[in-house]
Amino acid sequence: MHHTTESDSHYDALEHMSTAELLQNINREDQSVPVSIAKCLPEIEQLIEALYQKMKEGGRLFYIGSGTSGRLGIVDASECPPTYGVEHGVVVGIIAGGDGAIRKAVEHAEDDREQGWEDLKFHDISSKDFVVGISASGRTPYVVGALQACKEHGVTTGSIACNTTSEIGLLADFPVDCPVGPEFVTGSTRMKSGTAQKLILNMITTTVMIKLGRVKGNKMVDMQLSNNKLIDRGIRMICEIALIEPSEAEALLKSHGSVRKVLEYLRKN
Repeated sequence: MHHTTESDSHYDALEHMSTAELLQNINREDQSVPVSIAKCLPEIEQLIEALYQKMKEGGRLFYIGSGTSGRLGIVDASECPPTYGVEHGVVVGIIAGGDGAIRKAVEHAEDDREQGWEDLKFHDISSKDFVVGISASGRTPYVVGALQACKEHGVTTGSIACNTTSEIGLLADFPVDCPVGPEFVTGSTRMKSGTAQKLILNMITTTVMIKLGRVKGNKMVDMQLSNNKLIDRGIRMICEIALIEPSEAEALLKSHGSVRKVLEYLRKN
């Protein structure tokens, strides 16, 4: 099977290009990524609708991948509690090789076809949950094995790959195969493929959290007030929505602890 993620770059003699030429050509390639994603929106929509039904009923979302793909899943999962106020463990990112692989590659971790399911079992995975396998090539054994085991144990799955008719796409219930073409540096899938995966992950959690009621208007009313910047943002939200002065909004936010709780208090009173 031909894998576009391994195809030769459209560019050659990169070492002879000027800095300006390198930047212009990388940027030109990057601009093609959203165009590729636009073609996959129906598949992304189907994945999100199925995931929403699971999470609405108390299920969890698991991302599983290796290398860059695994790290991207972890980044997306880790942003959900502070951004949307969901509990830790509702959205979980799993990477081949364990947490140590977030910073440093673990040799041959992605080649272990059995370990993905073992890592999911550690979290007491069940049919209530939803697992999304992420692999630029779409054939990473760690991810393939995890999705195969999910299929055997009745766990609903999605996938994100950057090749046409990927192996994980053939296994997943809700596949998203989004080929973005050859990388600027041949085979360097942290570039366009990684960008595509990041954008799709943004779409998944943002849309699901909105559908779960974690956004009001266009505001993150459940965000965790973990620093001064976010406290100031919360005060501005309350002022804008409730039409009150900043001093009053600040006092209410300190008293109630979240923008949502302040707005609920004001609505009742």
